Formats: sequence, structure tokens, C-alpha cells
Amino acid sequence: MRAIRRFTVRVTLPQPLAPLHDLMLNLRWSWHQPTVELFKSIDPAGWAASGGDPVAMLSSMRPAQLSALADNGDFLRRLDEAVADLQVYRNEPRWYQSANAPKEGAADIGAMPRAIAYFSPEYGITAVLPQYSGGLGILAGDHLKSASDLGVPIIGVGLLYRHGYFTQSLSADGWQAERYPADDPNGLPLTLLRHPDGDPVRVSVALADGSQLTAQVWLALVGRVPLLLLDSYLEENEPALQEVTDRLYGGGTEHRLRQELLLGIGGVRAVRAFCGITGHPEPEVFHTNEGHAGFLGLERIREYLAAGLSFDEALELSRAGTVFTTHTPVPAGIDRFPRELIERYFVHVDGGLPLDRVLALGAETYPGGDPHVFNMAVMGMRLAQRVNGVSVLHGQVSREMFAGLWPGFDTAEVPIGSITNGVHAPTWVAGEVSDLGDAERAASADASLLWGIRRQLRARLVTETRRRLRESWRQRGASGAELTWIDDVLDENVLTIGFARRVPSYKRLTLMLNDPQRLAGLLLDPDRPIQIVIAGKAHPADEGGKRLIQQMVRFADAEAVRRRIVFLPDYDMALARFLVQGADVWLNNPLRPLEACGTSGMKVALNGGLNLSVRDGWWDEWYDGGNGWEIPTADGVEDPARRDELEASALYELIAKSVAPLFYDAGADSVPHGWVQMVRHNLRTLGPLVQADRMVGDYVNRLYTPAARSSRALAADGGSAARSLAVWKARVRQAWPAVRIEHVEADGAEPSLGAVLDVRVMASLGDLSPHDVRVELVYGRLGDDDELTEPSCVTLAADESSPGRFSGSVELGQPGPFGYTVRVLPSHPLLASRADLGLVTYPDAPAGMSTGDLR
Repeated sequence: MRAIRRFTVRVTLPQPLAPLHDLMLNLRWSWHQPTVELFKSIDPAGWAASGGDPVAMLSSMRPAQLSALADNGDFLRRLDEAVADLQVYRNEPRWYQSANAPKEGAADIGAMPRAIAYFSPEYGITAVLPQYSGGLGILAGDHLKSASDLGVPIIGVGLLYRHGYFTQSLSADGWQAERYPADDPNGLPLTLLRHPDGDPVRVSVALADGSQLTAQVWLALVGRVPLLLLDSYLEENEPALQEVTDRLYGGGTEHRLRQELLLGIGGVRAVRAFCGITGHPEPEVFHTNEGHAGFLGLERIREYLAAGLSFDEALELSRAGTVFTTHTPVPAGIDRFPRELIERYFVHVDGGLPLDRVLALGAETYPGGDPHVFNMAVMGMRLAQRVNGVSVLHGQVSREMFAGLWPGFDTAEVPIGSITNGVHAPTWVAGEVSDLGDAERAASADASLLWGIRRQLRARLVTETRRRLRESWRQRGASGAELTWIDDVLDENVLTIGFARRVPSYKRLTLMLNDPQRLAGLLLDPDRPIQIVIAGKAHPADEGGKRLIQQMVRFADAEAVRRRIVFLPDYDMALARFLVQGADVWLNNPLRPLEACGTSGMKVALNGGLNLSVRDGWWDEWYDGGNGWEIPTADGVEDPARRDELEASALYELIAKSVAPLFYDAGADSVPHGWVQMVRHNLRTLGPLVQADRMVGDYVNRLYTPAARSSRALAADGGSAARSLAVWKARVRQAWPAVRIEHVEADGAEPSLGAVLDVRVMASLGDLSPHDVRVELVYGRLGDDDELTEPSCVTLAADESSPGRFSGSVELGQPGPFGYTVRVLPSHPLLASRADLGLVTYPDAPAGMSTGDLR
């Protein structure tokens, strides 16, 4: 068969309809219901057939239909209103442009960065643009949308995958099958970035053999935010290089490396081209969303080298303006490349990047590290002055995972903070709920109204589940005559539990199947039945994940339970909206603490659903005992099977004795008032916390603005501060081996509450001066292992008349076992944290004391 070249011819609109072009190419429509209603009114059947894609719908319309629409005065008036509304949205001052930042911890508006570049390997903006696989992409999409709503000047950067992630179907025996349909960018809501003369923008990246990988740049408009997507499908690339942007998370090791080189290095070059063409302010801050984009730091160093700076000076400037967010609490989720592969590629990188310095950035130079690999997360942290996890618990887990990068520091002092994820409410909240107002007003609505909305959303999920289930069974080979039972699948009056996510083993898709008979008893309970809607994809190479899906599908296929439990294939944003809006309860049962955040339950909470979850990710932080249920964990049990058995049993108990009774305990008005009261509390306590507007505001105030300040401070006067800091760091590192604490002595009264402990230290600083260091007294309560728990620090004062002498005091303010030690650290006003250099010196012999119980 001859090879067919596929392309899309875009619709030519009559002149009166020309404004539709701009309206459909700005993805704000994907979360702006009035614009959706306008598109839907054009051709309701065509809108449904297109899956809610305005480009596809308009392209399928006949010329006569378009001509009739162009003569429809009422539609043209509504179209003008929609276009005017979009123009106001894109240009009016919003939160970022005003002084209305939150009072507590608010950033100085003048210090806010002129622009931020946000790099991510995937983006979940809308199902129409399938450039995401799971939580990382959905989070990135919500980040851009909320940045747009708040007026934060972000430029998004990613790759355009011609085959996306994959579409999932099931075989007759329940095995996952994958398809990779090709998307033509001309049929997507994208435009090609062009120079003023009309030529397409091209960016190139050097490869191992000295050849060049070239990409064009597609522009997606996400409200006010431009999203640049790099595409390697160019005839000037040889066939193997055209395929670099074929699939998200596909291909072998070298293929993935090429993708990440294009994303990081090519992405920075695309940003420079975009800003030069459009006049958009150049980014002062670069946000690396997970390690896949980490090479952007090397490209920024190369730019500084080209401007005449040394590598060390360039490194300081690049680090100051870089934020790195880690999203995984499991080592398997981190990209690690063979060291020799990195060597081969960076021999040919232009710009004079010294190979040894590049390799050192990704080296696992810590106990347990592998000297033969290059770790992208490690490089990301070394290239960023500010690093964060995505929930408080995940920040703690990350500090433990990467503590080896900062030897000598307690885990609590490892400079990895946290900003808890959030979700974009306009994207995920049902219209019926958002019509009530914000979360507080929704919580104050009449109980019968709230319950009626919950019933509506549950019924909508039931209808969509039946449609998708019928389609899935037909794909599996069933005939229509075999599928009449699907008309009775689920019941809009039954307690509905949702469970949907990727299917790695630690998320435990099949924990609910630990005791199949007990689960069946809950599903078929004659008085208080439950029903469960499940979805999720396993990575194509994850045979174990596919077996878990097959196990679940086979259980759900059983005639006895198939009307009460359903597995829906091809989990995407469109299905997710039905699930998070319609589920009464969201189930999440990962192995704690392996869930970084888990934002699906946040979406459910905003729709008036409740969470039933292991205390992991965000739920560990915001569960208060009244806004859902905690599944107890068997953390100390080492046998995985026994742990699953215990936690599954606890899950069954909670559903049978707490969740279902509350749901079905209705009053004379058929409203379960106890349930509705929990929904109210849930909306009030979680509503303000789980939103991406709060998250993006946190990034602006706590990371972006401090990064911009640091970057400006180092770049001032032609980078003189960066040069000074680089020289100072080199001097400190060279001199540090000679730094030691020679003597510690303490005076104090009988150890009792309120007594003062005086400490004096004699330190030998070698070639350093007291101005180069900070000497600290570290003190606090002692734990059972004689280690300080939640230690506090006091800086000891230098004795100007006696070099090397430092002294200070601390009040004994807590009863119980007490201990202290002293240490010396580098000190400079431009360091972001005590652990910035990873250098610290303690006494050779124990310097602390235990005073027993302080009374």
C-alpha cells in the first residue's frame, strides 16, 4: 500500500465570521462556559460529534451552513460580545498588575518578575490538545490557566507530540491495548510562530554526532499566556530525528535524551525568538517543572558564557533566577541517563560548556549514588537556587531523598521547600456548583438545593458511564444484542465512589479487590449499596500495571457485580470532568508516602464530593477529621501482602460503617442532612486551599519574586555581584578543609526552665575571616536516639578583639531532655540558605550536653 501523507485543510470562514478564528484559537474557551455555549449553539450535533472541539466542528461544516450563520444577526451580535469579552480579559489589569496581593506574606509588586518562563514536558489544557499523560501535565495546564486568570506574565514551553500519549482500549480478555493516532497541528488550536517576514521560526540543538536537531515552534494561546510547543517533524531533519517529538514518554533512553535536550536547550532558544518577535518581556525567572526540562539551565549558562562570563559566574546568575519543582517521591520516577551517553552528546554542544562541569552537575556524588549515571533531578537542584516539592509531606520526603546532596545538614535543613498543588476551579467545577458562587456561598446554600445538585451530577456520570461502557464493549467485540444489560448499569440514587489515576503499582488500583467477596457484599448490599467507577492507564511498557488493569476488568466483568462496578478505558480530561463532578466519594489508597500530591481529590472537593483517602500528599496536610475520611495505614508492617490486607480491611470497614450509613441516613425530605453538613464543612475548609489561584499566588510570593530579586542583584552592574560571589565561593571551598572548631565551653546555672546557657567557641578559620562564616549554636529537645528534634539555631557573635572567638547564649525554655552543639557555616548575603554551598563543620568531639529533665 502506498504511503499516505496526511494533512488538514483549515476552514475558510466568511468575513462576518472571521472573529471566530481568534476566539477558537484562544484556549480560554476551554474553561469559559459562555464561549462554549456560543460554539455549541452553532451546531449542537456537530459540537458533540467533535468532542467539543471548535476547530474540528467548524471544519466539518458545509459552506451553506457557514453562509447561513454569517447572515444570522443574533449570532453575530453574540459573537461580537464574546470577542470583546476576550479582549477585556486579555488586556485588563488583574491581580498581578495591582497591589491586591494577599496581605500576609505579600510580595512587593515592584519586585515581581517582568516575566517567567515555565518549562514542562506535558500540558493538560484540554482534551482537544492531547499533550498530557497524567497529573504532571494536568497540574502544568492548571498552572498556566490560573496564571492567566491572575495576570501572571508566564510563557509556557513544551514539546508538541504528534501522537500524544496514547489512546487506551481493552481486548476481549481485559488487556490494555494502545493506539497512537497522529495529530496534524493544522487541525489543532495552534498557530505556527513566524518571523515578521513570514518565515517559520526554527531552533536547533546539537547532537552526539555533531548533527543538528531542528524544530519549528507552534503557539497555543492559553488566555493571556503564550504556550510554545516545539515540533521536530521537519523535512530538513532525517527521519529518525523527525520522530523525536513523536510520543510523550515513548522510545528508548537516547530518544528520551533527545526530547529533553530539545525541551530544555531548544525551549530557551524558542523563548528568545518569541520575545524578539513579539516584544514580550524577557523572562527573569525560569521554572523547571520536573527534571525533564533541566537542560534549560545549561543553555542559560551557555548564553552567559557567550556574553563573556566565566562558567562559575554564569552558574551563579543562572541559579539565582531558576526555580526547580520536583514531582516524584519515588526514585523510579526520575530520569537517569548513562554518563557515557551524556559525554557523547555534550562533546558537541556549542558555546564552550566544559564537559567535566556538565557531568558534575548530574553526578550522584553521595552515599548510595551510582557514579555511572547522570541524574536529571540532581542536575535540576544544582542549577536552581530554589527547590520545592508539591505538598508539605512531599517536601519532607524530598528532603530525605536528596539529603545526600547536602551532607552534614539535618534533613529538616535540606533546602527543599514545598508549595502544595492546586486545581483550576473554572476547568473542573460543574456549572451547577459554580453558579452558587464561591465555596463559602456554595456551602451556605439550602440543603435540598445542594443535595439536588449532587443528584444531578451523579445522574450525569451514570449516563456518561453507560455510553462509554457500551462503546468499550463494542471495541472488545460484543454485539449490540449482548449489551442490553448496560441500560441498568449504575443507579443515580446509589452512593458512587470514583477511582481514577495512572496505574503504577504504588497507587494500588486493586487494593479494593483484596477480599473480592467482601467488596461484592458492599456493592450488592440490599439496603446500602455502593457503586464504583474506575479509570486509569498503565504505561505501555508497564506489564505489571497492565496486569492490574486486567485483574480489575475481569472482576468488573462478572455478571453478579457488573452493574455496580465499571472500568472505563481511555481516561482523559473529558472523562475526568464527569468523574470528579459526579462522584460522591473519591477513593485514593496509595502506599504512603509515595503520592506526591494527588490533585484529583481536590477537584472532587470543589464539586461537593468527599474524600476517602490514605493520609498522603495534600490529604495528609488538610484532612481535619470532618471533611472526609482517613484510611488508616499499616506503616510499620514490612510484609507488603499483610499491609495490603490490613489497609483493605480498614477501607471496607469505613465504607460499611461510616460512609454508606451517613449517605443513606435521609430525613423526611429525602435529604441526608448529616452528609450535606459534611459537604458544607468540606467546601468551607478546603475550597480556598485547593485552588490553583492560591498555588500560583504562592509561587509568585514565595519563589518567583525572591528569584527575580536574586537574579537582579547578581546581574546589576554587568554582573559584578555574580563575579564577586563566584570568587568568594571558590575561595571558601578551597579554604574550608582548614576550618575547624577547636574548643567549646559553656556556663550556666542549674538546668531549669528560664535558666540561661552561655556558650563560647574557639574556631580556626584558616584563610577565611569571621565575615565569611556564621558560627551557630544548635539546640533543642533530644529524641530517644539522642538526636535533636526540631532544632533551633542562634548565631554566635564574633569577638572583634580576639579573632576566632565567638559567643552567645540561649534560654532553656522547654522542659525535658535538652542538647546542643555548635557548627561553622559559610555566610554571604547572597546565599539563599544556610546549606547553599553544602559546607558545614562540627566539633571533632561531641560539643553538646544533656541536662536531663529541665524543670
